[in-house]
Amino acid sequence: MGMRENMAETKLPLSGIVVLDLTRVRSGPTAVRQLSDYGANVIKIEEPDAKDSENSAFDRRQGSDFQNLQRNKRSMTLNLKAPEGVAIFKRMVEKADVVVENYRPGVKHRLGIDYDSLRKINPRLIYASISGFGQEGPYRDRPGIDQVVQGMGGLMSITGLPGQGPVRAGIAITDLGAGLFLSYGIVLALFERERSGEGQWVQTSLLQAMIALLDFQAARWLVDREIPPQAGNRHPTGIPTDAFKTADGVINIAASGDLYPRLCHAIGMPELITHPDYCDFKVRSRNRDALHKVIGERLLTRKSGEWIELLNKAGVACGPIYNVKEVFSDPHVQTLGMAQAVDHPKLGRLNLVGQGVTLTRTPPRLRVAAPDRGQHTQEVLKEFGVDAGDIQDLKKRGII
Repeated sequence: MGMRENMAETKLPLSGIVVLDLTRVRSGPTAVRQLSDYGANVIKIEEPDAKDSENSAFDRRQGSDFQNLQRNKRSMTLNLKAPEGVAIFKRMVEKADVVVENYRPGVKHRLGIDYDSLRKINPRLIYASISGFGQEGPYRDRPGIDQVVQGMGGLMSITGLPGQGPVRAGIAITDLGAGLFLSYGIVLALFERERSGEGQWVQTSLLQAMIALLDFQAARWLVDREIPPQAGNRHPTGIPTDAFKTADGVINIAASGDLYPRLCHAIGMPELITHPDYCDFKVRSRNRDALHKVIGERLLTRKSGEWIELLNKAGVACGPIYNVKEVFSDPHVQTLGMAQAVDHPKLGRLNLVGQGVTLTRTPPRLRVAAPDRGQHTQEVLKEFGVDAGDIQDLKKRGII
């Protein structure tokens, strides 16, 4: 289309794909980050009023979260509440491949930038939406916040120690899950467009993503009619699995199924293999507390590092329980390259979180840091055919 490739990248998997990013907060930006890291030309469209200027008490744009979410994107400002702003956006839609938004369902219709309106301009457009509860249904207009949806999606009922009461997961799992699912849907729709020549509307929600992520815990109810309880650090069905104390700390051990005899030999208690209370899965399940007590007492006789080395040599799944600093200090994590550097004009060199999947020929790259608000407005508008005189006029009238 003659448009500048994003960040001068032409060899990444999504190079040449133009994405108009209307998203905010976390779920939407997570989806778009998946596209930008793999080379898409992402244009982040923001409101002209600078609510996060350097003069504010906390400049969120300079914070670690914003920098991690918004890397590899360009930013322009555009007032979509003004008819002139909507007209410019629709002009951009003519050349775009993807629009991503995470407004409440009714907002896009009020602005006149809903899927049905935009597909008339560009039938090949992939329109991608995230909301709290979906585009239809009795809860569609409710605000969707991660913790609220963790509760409604069942996760808080199965997280935490037995009897502890509801516990939220330590990350915004519904936001991240919805973002990852949406990016996957976008790529599927782009692939399908190669055959059909047509775009489509890709939708997910925090609630839909949360329920999908329940996976086997949801199937326990749907198939077995069993309501999963809290299990703490124990696996609901894999026994023995737990966080066990050692002489100097706590380690994770997962030794269900065929790994159980290996564990018994490795800790010097082969008699547990044929013990009538622990000799098969059913009796281990009934006597889980007693089994874990016996194993736990033996593990107190050595330090964590000794057990981790010994058990892994025996083929038993076992590992340390790190804090986040320790995670990134681990030599294997360093080999994975999960901390990746990018240079910021004000903050200097930043280490951000790498992607969770690598392609051997075309791996994702952190190419540029998160942009300032409206940093690329003029550059982008010129690419979409707006001349310099009109740009100045739009700026004077607060459209950009």
